[in-house]
Amino acid sequence: MSDPAIGKRAAARAAADLVESGMRLGLGSGSTFLFALERLAERIQQDGLRIAGVATSNGTAEAARRLGVPLTTLDDVDRLDLAIDGADEIDPAKAMIKGGGAALVREKIVAASAREMVVIVDDSKCVLVLGKKFLLPVEVLPFGWQQTERKIAATGAVPTRRIGKDGKPLVTDNGNFILDCRYDGIPTPAALHDRLNAIPGVLDNGLFVGMAGRVLVGQKDGAVRRID
Repeated sequence: MSDPAIGKRAAARAAADLVESGMRLGLGSGSTFLFALERLAERIQQDGLRIAGVATSNGTAEAARRLGVPLTTLDDVDRLDLAIDGADEIDPAKAMIKGGGAALVREKIVAASAREMVVIVDDSKCVLVLGKKFLLPVEVLPFGWQQTERKIAATGAVPTRRIGKDGKPLVTDNGNFILDCRYDGIPTPAALHDRLNAIPGVLDNGLFVGMAGRVLVGQKDGAVRRID
């Protein structure tokens, strides 16, 4: 049986090897990006790579400090050179669902601050239509969240508040709730993105449309396919 981590690791390391000394990077979140962070740490130690990264989550920031990857903030840079991040699903037009790790708002802010977002996935994340399998995360304010949930349901979703490992409602790094929304496919991601974000109480949703630059797809044999 093939190990899905092989494709993740291959794509992540290939993305980290695109980084040049002096760059300011957006550091994504999740298990796939951790492979990229480890490769960046290797290059810092072995090759003297000089970079500074903006973390998209508290977890990424902690991992970067542990690995010796220097950090900065968006307030301290005018522009990021690259953002590297994974995706939970990506379609042929490079629209994505993100937010499985509950960091979607910061991930989107960081991606929008970069000259290019390099996306790293294994081939299992490539789908023809978003949302057939993966639930769409929507970050909502705790205040009046059930009212917000009803309005989200009116878009054709079945929302469920995400529960953390402690059995309590998950709270994001921003202090909000995540509603995981089941749709019978999302054929028009841009339209749904705008409709959801127009609902009072919604901070943002996990649809990333028109944001991906190069996409590196790791295969089960360790090869990497590039989509420009």
